[in-house]
Amino acid sequence: MIKHLPYLFLLTLIIGGCSNIKYLPKNEKLYTGAKVIITDKDTKKSEAKALTTELTDLTRPKPNGSILGLRVKLYLYNISKGKKNFISRFINKLGEPPVLFSSVDLDHNGKVLTNRLQNKGYFRAQVTPDSAIKNKTAQAVYNTQTGPVFKIRKVVFPRDSDSLDTAVTGISKKSFLKPGDNYNLDVIKNERIRIDARLKEEGFYFFSPDDILLEVDSTNAGKNMVDLYEIVKPETPDKAWDIYTMDKTYIYPRYSLRDTAAKLDSAVHYNDYYVIDPRNTIHPYVFKDVIALHPGEAYNRTDHNQALSRFIDLGPYKYVKNRFDISPKDTLKLNAFYYLTPYPKKSLRFETLVRTTSANYNGTQVNLSFRNRNTFKGAELLTVSLLGSTDLQFGGQNNGYNVYQAGIQTSLTWPRFITPFNVTTNNGFLPHTRLQLEYDLTNRTKLYTLNTFSASYAYLWKQDIHIQHELTVFGFSYTNAANVTKIYTDSILHTRNPSLKHVIDNQLTFGPSYSYTYTNTTESYKRNTYYYNGKISLSGNILGLVTGADTLAGKPKAIFGTNYSQYVKLESELRYYHKISPNITWASRIIGGAGLTYGNSTIMPYSQQFFVGGANSLRGFRARSVGPGSYYPDATITNGSGFIPDESGDIKIEANTEFRPKLFSIVYGALFLDAGNVWLLHSNNTQQGGQPGGAFNKNFLNDMAVDAGLGLRFDLSVLVLRTDLGFPLRKPWLPDGQRWVINKIDFGNGGWRGDNLVFNLAIGYPF
Repeated sequence: MIKHLPYLFLLTLIIGGCSNIKYLPKNEKLYTGAKVIITDKDTKKSEAKALTTELTDLTRPKPNGSILGLRVKLYLYNISKGKKNFISRFINKLGEPPVLFSSVDLDHNGKVLTNRLQNKGYFRAQVTPDSAIKNKTAQAVYNTQTGPVFKIRKVVFPRDSDSLDTAVTGISKKSFLKPGDNYNLDVIKNERIRIDARLKEEGFYFFSPDDILLEVDSTNAGKNMVDLYEIVKPETPDKAWDIYTMDKTYIYPRYSLRDTAAKLDSAVHYNDYYVIDPRNTIHPYVFKDVIALHPGEAYNRTDHNQALSRFIDLGPYKYVKNRFDISPKDTLKLNAFYYLTPYPKKSLRFETLVRTTSANYNGTQVNLSFRNRNTFKGAELLTVSLLGSTDLQFGGQNNGYNVYQAGIQTSLTWPRFITPFNVTTNNGFLPHTRLQLEYDLTNRTKLYTLNTFSASYAYLWKQDIHIQHELTVFGFSYTNAANVTKIYTDSILHTRNPSLKHVIDNQLTFGPSYSYTYTNTTESYKRNTYYYNGKISLSGNILGLVTGADTLAGKPKAIFGTNYSQYVKLESELRYYHKISPNITWASRIIGGAGLTYGNSTIMPYSQQFFVGGANSLRGFRARSVGPGSYYPDATITNGSGFIPDESGDIKIEANTEFRPKLFSIVYGALFLDAGNVWLLHSNNTQQGGQPGGAFNKNFLNDMAVDAGLGLRFDLSVLVLRTDLGFPLRKPWLPDGQRWVINKIDFGNGGWRGDNLVFNLAIGYPF
């Protein structure tokens, strides 16, 4: 019976979808959408296809949404309409009323399509609206004859000798309008905006796009051709013809009507600007790297926008309002005024996120943070956070061995480089310096507790809107274990596995790291977006070189009784997001990493090793249970306790792909596939034990673990609640020829479900 449930559910949806029409009012028909038919035989297929898509999207209204052809939201509306109980009202809100054909204005849509075609150069286009009726459904049909498209023969720029006309002509080489291109009104509008933007860079502050006129002449250009003339309108205001330079700059750090009324002669002069701050809320030097327009320089929009961006990037300010006035002393000079509205100086903030602790455990975290955005009147951000997190999984032989973390983190961030020498950046973003101290307590249920103390001093800066750098000049981490249980010590004795012993050894790492991040995922209008992060971390390198540390030669070195770690670690992550439609996204990720020890270390510190499995990794496997390689701990390790030790490695390869459709309202679905594993750089096999099969080799693909599953995401605006149900497709620890377990999947078998289904509950998307 259970095996047939999916088919019964699908049949129910189909029957429900077909029954939608029975709810229609009398003499009404359900609108099923628009169809644009281009009848011109001379139009290229690719051109006709693009036009059809564009024109169809312009028609209104839109038909009821559907999933796989089924109008689920309409069905939910119909079955709950008129019912007053709570469940029915809730279902009704998830649904949508029927879109009736009587609400479609065919003639209006026809005029809209004709206008769009003419704007794209099809000056002789004709659209004839019609309809296709079938039973109680109706479709709008727009038979479209585009006619020939008009092309640009030439573009003529101003020829007068005044400064404005000369400037317009001078920037003509980068014009969007090119001879031979199709006439396109959108391109013409963008050309006016381009000219305005370029002139703003040369000091024409009062010029606007409306001051440019583009005349179109089709009478003398030839068949299906037009000539374009770019002209500065004669009625353009006088001040728009002049180039303006900067005079004085005034800053109001705590904007209010009272401060605005303060006399300018009471301002504090610092460098090239004046600060009006009667309450002395911030030191004037803070704005030294913010102001980009200086006295005597020609106004330009890039520096104008850069200053606005940097005011926000300072941190204490929520809004920036500014204006430019003509100087009373010189009519060709501008005075700049910046009015800053601050955030509350002190605040408490509660947030949820996905985080990896200093002990290298990741999971869903909740933070309670205290913030002071202007600690020492220098725009310093002081943050004190209480942290708590867990990675909850149920099933898959988990047996309650979850991970819980708690900690406290304190950081102080300056909106500038704190260095012995002067370093500046030349873009809209301020560099930052961050000093951070942290304590983490990691409770590995029933096994051990890890105490981690860490500190770091780092520089962060943005190269542009897409690229960010982070250089940790010095990072320090010390971890020691406590409350180690007999279950864990017995597992060490049974396996003679050095990696298990290494988990509870004291660990000391210190050294620099560098991270490079590129992302354009904020550009939601793009169909394809990317995220990339690459990182290199070093530990103990200089000290190891100075002291001559060499563990293999019997010369290990210690600090405060603990051998320090010496290694190089490389990490890389690439994400790709493909927007199939406005409501469907395909997301993929590839992760790679490797750690190489030398000198004072023969094994990577546990906090720096790699792991796979869990709610943000291989979701069909328990967290940290896969690998290394084809190794799997023997069932006798813990004498029936059900404990499966964390498995780590020096090398990691992982790939994930996920199909993300919007189902309805705030509910999104997911179908996912994960693959990956970790490996040891060198074998640790001994006659007494070790991890056979754990070393990386040329047949590493044969060690890949693979899982699949489905999930739901609830977008609650302030957070995304995620549930994923995963199950293995390939188990790398099984003998060759038996590792693919697809043929053993049996959802109707309770034993199989208990051993293989893994339910993940988390906050946020996995990637």
